[in-house]
Amino acid sequence: MSKFTFPQSIISRPVYGKLEPRAGSAHLFIADAEGAEAILDLATPDLMKSSHIIYIAKGTDFEGALRALNPAMFYAGPSYGAAEQRIHKAFADATMGLQVYLSGTESLMGQAQYAAMQAGIPHTAIQTEHRGSVARRMQCVHCKGITEDVETDPFVCSHCGLNLFVRDHYSRRLAAYQGVCIDAEDPGNVPAPKGIYE
Repeated sequence: MSKFTFPQSIISRPVYGKLEPRAGSAHLFIADAEGAEAILDLATPDLMKSSHIIYIAKGTDFEGALRALNPAMFYAGPSYGAAEQRIHKAFADATMGLQVYLSGTESLMGQAQYAAMQAGIPHTAIQTEHRGSVARRMQCVHCKGITEDVETDPFVCSHCGLNLFVRDHYSRRLAAYQGVCIDAEDPGNVPAPKGIYE
């Protein structure tokens, strides 16, 4: 299932909508994994004439379908890190009228949204649609390390080994949720892990 309804939460937690085509001089789509489905749902030949698609497959098989849309520019890469320079260049080269569409995992959308904001595009002007995994990008507030694809609460920090509680507090600057040591006052007293949204 590629769509998920997130429960209500605190104000800092991102809220995702549904991508809709907007009038603009250029259209930049950045997606990973099942985020490709959101692009496929709204693509038209006219829209694709002025579109640049940056896609990270993450083990899915949508590249052929996206290429078949015949966008003006297309890039497929293995990871966000591999695509990062291209993403920053797309924002640096942006002109007035660029429409930005982000779809896929929270990690991808958060990082791409931060890159857009660094380029002067307000986060409120960027469309987002969540598709696929509900795993989170987490920052340990103790060692500041980032752990990708966290699906359980609590989890073990991949950098310092602390048992961390998965919080809903989200940092747009880091494009990550915050994790806090769950057994600081009673070392070893760690509840059994469960899915974040269980």
